[in-house]
Amino acid sequence: MNCFTRKTHKARWPLSQHISVTYAGPMRSLKRAAFAVVTTVALVASAVMPAHAATFPPADHRLSQERIVGSETTSESAVRVATYNASLFRDAEGSLIGDLTSPNNAQAQAVAEVIQRTAPDVLLVNEFDFDADGTAAGLFHDNYLAVSQNGQPAQDYPYTYVAPSNTGVQTGADLNQDGTIGGAEDAFGYGEFEGQYGMVLYSKYPILTDEVRTFQNFRWADMPENNLPSDYYGELISGVLRLSSKSHWDVPVDVDGRTVHLLASHPTPPAFDGPEQRNARRNHDEIRFFADYVTGGAAAEYIYDDDGGKGGLDEGEDFVVLGDLNADPQRGASYDKAVMNLLSHQDILDPKPSSRGPVANVRPTLEAFLLGEAPQSEDYRSRSLRTADFGGSTGTMRVDYVLPSATLEVKDSGVFWPAPGQPGADLVGMNPVRSSDHRLVWVDIETR
Repeated sequence: MNCFTRKTHKARWPLSQHISVTYAGPMRSLKRAAFAVVTTVALVASAVMPAHAATFPPADHRLSQERIVGSETTSESAVRVATYNASLFRDAEGSLIGDLTSPNNAQAQAVAEVIQRTAPDVLLVNEFDFDADGTAAGLFHDNYLAVSQNGQPAQDYPYTYVAPSNTGVQTGADLNQDGTIGGAEDAFGYGEFEGQYGMVLYSKYPILTDEVRTFQNFRWADMPENNLPSDYYGELISGVLRLSSKSHWDVPVDVDGRTVHLLASHPTPPAFDGPEQRNARRNHDEIRFFADYVTGGAAAEYIYDDDGGKGGLDEGEDFVVLGDLNADPQRGASYDKAVMNLLSHQDILDPKPSSRGPVANVRPTLEAFLLGEAPQSEDYRSRSLRTADFGGSTGTMRVDYVLPSATLEVKDSGVFWPAPGQPGADLVGMNPVRSSDHRLVWVDIETR
């Protein structure tokens, strides 16, 4: 494990204040009766309204991203926890270090500006190439996060954690059964080199380094009732495969004397599969791992960490599950509703962070518009929760999560995904992608 302390003091930044957004339609008792009367007027009005006039809610938000529902002003004692798949990976080992040595890399600048606009206190970055000395993580902090981008407030993270990843670590077996051994698909986790698509954790709070647990080497076969396709891999290979495609981390941070466990991971996408569904099955079990871990007790007896420690969390401990889980509760190729292992867990809260970006082009039906129901419709609400845009037929999905324990109080949440024309919208645009195909997701938690 590698934990780097940049300064002896803890830097704090004021939490952004949010504008509450509320939509009030006509009283329901009058809606249906009034509908027929106003239809003709509405049709005339729609002919002269600008195209954006029918979108919800009003385009006004300090964080340059839209909320579907209003929220209270953030408490000064709240802690903002965020996850961001920043796509800061490269095709060759060491290339990311080369790109970050200069403060002028356009993608890194855009990623840093997104982070500065949202100002998280604790941030997990997925798809950030690992190096054992933490050089890339340090360069990104010093040359980008700690330097104002486009006038946004610089962010200082005194504490940084990086650790090895299974990506690119060769198994010595032909996992994809293409007749050759070696290459990205024959590694414990898909990767062209060791550490590609890694993770880094930045924190304004002290990381309790001696209490960190990692689960990089945990064997998939050691999970009871697992979904390992042993018929596909064979007994020998099945016995050595690791569960984590990158790693699973439990990184405790000291938040003003209270320990909060940050449970970080980045499961493999449930794609690029054959009929055996090896990736979809693995994604499911990678997600299930932390569900068992936070349940603790008998459910976590099988778990062991890289130092030989056994079991999961104790009852009542504070935690936040975060990362790009590559699983949407409604869309995509997830195996057996994988992410519901977490979303339906009795000890986990789902704040359902939302933004206006994914629904900016969704126009309500005339009746829904008149009744004020568009922002509350199930389809509209579901779309507003999405956190990534993969383009093409895949489109937008909810795959990135910040899920606090039920012992913590959620004060606010959101996704940085501005609608077109709003400040910061250019940071998340497609063709080309300036920052990432994923969006930063944040949740404010109260620890007092």
